[in-house]
Amino acid sequence: MHELCDLEVHIDGRHVFFLHQKVLCAFSGKLKRMVLMQEKRRSPAKDLGLRIMEFPGGPRGFELVSCFCYNNGSIDINPSNVGLLHSSAILLEMTEEMVDGNLVRQTEAFLDGLFDCAWNDIITALKSCELFFHAADSCGLLQRLISTLLAKIASNSENTLISSVSFPSSSSSPSSPDTSGFNWDWWFDGLTVLAPGTVEKIMKALGAYGSDNKNLLLTRFLLHYLKTAAQKPCCREQHSGLADTAVHGVVEVGTAAFSCRGLFKVMRVVKGLGLSRECKGKLERVTGLVLDQATLDDLLVTGHGGNGVYDVNLALRLVRTFVNSEEGGSSSQRMKKVGRLIDKYIVEISPDHNLKISKFLEVAECLPDSARDCFDGVYKAVDIFLESHPTLTVEERTRLCGCLNYEKLTLEACKELAKSRRVPPMVAVQALASQQHKVEEKWSSICKLRSVASSESEEEEEEQQLRLSFQRMLVEVCRNMKGRSGISHGSKGLPRLC
Repeated sequence: MHELCDLEVHIDGRHVFFLHQKVLCAFSGKLKRMVLMQEKRRSPAKDLGLRIMEFPGGPRGFELVSCFCYNNGSIDINPSNVGLLHSSAILLEMTEEMVDGNLVRQTEAFLDGLFDCAWNDIITALKSCELFFHAADSCGLLQRLISTLLAKIASNSENTLISSVSFPSSSSSPSSPDTSGFNWDWWFDGLTVLAPGTVEKIMKALGAYGSDNKNLLLTRFLLHYLKTAAQKPCCREQHSGLADTAVHGVVEVGTAAFSCRGLFKVMRVVKGLGLSRECKGKLERVTGLVLDQATLDDLLVTGHGGNGVYDVNLALRLVRTFVNSEEGGSSSQRMKKVGRLIDKYIVEISPDHNLKISKFLEVAECLPDSARDCFDGVYKAVDIFLESHPTLTVEERTRLCGCLNYEKLTLEACKELAKSRRVPPMVAVQALASQQHKVEEKWSSICKLRSVASSESEEEEEEQQLRLSFQRMLVEVCRNMKGRSGISHGSKGLPRLC
């Protein structure tokens, strides 16, 4: 075997090829030079061993080149192997100086005509380079293929941005994309097969990477790409740069192009993709400013890290952003819409066994008191939380009920609270005391409104029914409380109202 094959080549330190020196060196300037250097250092009687590290495509790439040499400079070049052959030929210096029609020239010719190939062929050629990304990038192959790809998009697009990809500085205004009457996103799906590093190269070629992204069309493409990538089993951290780029684009146009629901969808797409803290804060600020337009489904973003079913911290940050933006308008209709939203939200999250009291109270108390005309929704959430966390101590249950404004509870809600065995007795008494004050105010207003004698009987009857109803409730509640707490009738532990 050594008599026939006088050239030993080690690829990447793991694979060895035994070849004919004359055949390989006739086409490769690099191999010929390495052989000459070896001959100067070693005895001609010994076998020559050449070592090449990080060869494009590893042993597969070198095997293709060897086939080219043994086939007298001929090989089938196609979209799936042109990148590998070209990168290998560049590395091995397979130029016209060695022989006419060498591998570099043949691959160059194929690449020149790649634009006329089918769209999928261009994608295939670009995708194949990802196995030897560094080599393809260093020899300029990636940039060449990306230019061909963009030219193909431009030739089949009526969109002004894509038609002018050769001039990144002429990006169209993000607030008024020219997409009327044309399926401008036809190329989105094709690019989803590409690795994040390749897509980054494309965005940089367009002058729209990172904070330079000011174009709505490219932003929508990135969101489509990231949504698809999030569904694949891959290292999501590799997409951090693209996630930042997408968010920069979203923030650039804001609510001019994205509804509140759309902004929440963006959050879900980039969640877990290594988004930087800066971009995360910018996206949350844009979303928080329009929180009054959100629905419960929007706000129910799943959590992570075992801290609960939903991302409560995100909801809190959004609410704080909104509240801070509404300074001086704490009782506005927008604020009250957010109040109703948070009431629904806290009811939804309260059954979560992993939700801590401190976090529950943060949500319940994140809005000014004026944002709620009624606290029945908050009480409902408190009741569900107590039911879902039966091991809470009396002190913890009392602390939980501290988020309630008893005076803003309806009489029915207060009655339910007072009857509940999950509510500490003293909390029920305080709630009832607030209602007694409301009954007295109601009676005072009735007295003031008396104007004619004929209406006095009706008003007296209304007042009497109101007082009787409240007294019955007090008696019933106090009876239940005394039974639960073991307090005697004359005990000083209960307020006067009992």
